[in-house]
Amino acid sequence: MSPALPPSRGPISAALLETLRRPPHDVAPPPVEASDPLGDEDLHLALYCCYELHYHGFDEVDERWEWQPSLLAFRARLEALFEVALRDSVPCPGPAEPDEMDLALRAVIDADEAPPLSRYVESQATLAEVLELLMHRSAYQLKEADPHSWVLPRLRGGPKAAMIEIQADEYGGGQAERIHAQLFADELAALGLDPAYGAYLDRLPGATLATVNLMSFFGLHRRWRGAIVGHLAAYEMNSAQPNRRYGNGLRRLGRGDATAFHDEHVVADAVHESIAAVDLVGGLASQDARLGADALWGAACLIEIDGRFARRLMDAWHRGESSLLEPLPAPAAA
Repeated sequence: MSPALPPSRGPISAALLETLRRPPHDVAPPPVEASDPLGDEDLHLALYCCYELHYHGFDEVDERWEWQPSLLAFRARLEALFEVALRDSVPCPGPAEPDEMDLALRAVIDADEAPPLSRYVESQATLAEVLELLMHRSAYQLKEADPHSWVLPRLRGGPKAAMIEIQADEYGGGQAERIHAQLFADELAALGLDPAYGAYLDRLPGATLATVNLMSFFGLHRRWRGAIVGHLAAYEMNSAQPNRRYGNGLRRLGRGDATAFHDEHVVADAVHESIAAVDLVGGLASQDARLGADALWGAACLIEIDGRFARRLMDAWHRGESSLLEPLPAPAAA
């Protein structure tokens, strides 16, 4: 079942959501001002909703909107703001030879100066804070692997084979109950949260939506096929240890019954790390050096946007406040 349209957060999303409630028609260009294009509430809700038409869509929204030309132009105006801000904020890492791409990616990851979110969850987060984190992560984890899969028809040879090897595990290796998005939904349900796709969209701030919009932006554009591959590689290379800590945090809080999703990633992503860095990104760079450079920039963009997300959460929690636009319902935190 598709989610309902969320409430608007400003003139851009208000114009879009009002448009989507009607049959397809020509759309006026959006107002394009945004105070912070890397996390603006209005811009990123609108961009998320535009992208969602390519995933599960929205309840009672005509599916023909997906490829309506003027709506694509509307989206392109928003993407241009996002892209310019990314270029201004994220320098392109120096070039690397294909056989050194794993080291170059590791250098990008090691330069991350974001707050240690997973360490905090492991050692001191409250259950309410962990539940908030899972609500934030639901924006991506309930569609896990899908944004990256857009690149598959744009790859060939070794990189394509490496990508398929990784994605096959993400989709459960042919077992529906092992699909990573399903494991995450099961974890939400076990912890008393709503496992429905898009259930928390109206509570998630722009900093959270931007983490998903980055993947959709790279994945839906062929010109950014290198960047989405680099994003995936950095994601896989920096996943096993944080997921181990998230699982440990849940066990510390007495919820060891709800760690299957995190435990799966400790094992799977340790295997994926080398495939992603060497066979996927290194293989792509050997085919086209320009795509290798784009991969490093895509990885750096992931570090920047996820770092902003982590700061949003940690700053709120250190102030004793909720990191959501609306606090967690009391019954779910009980």
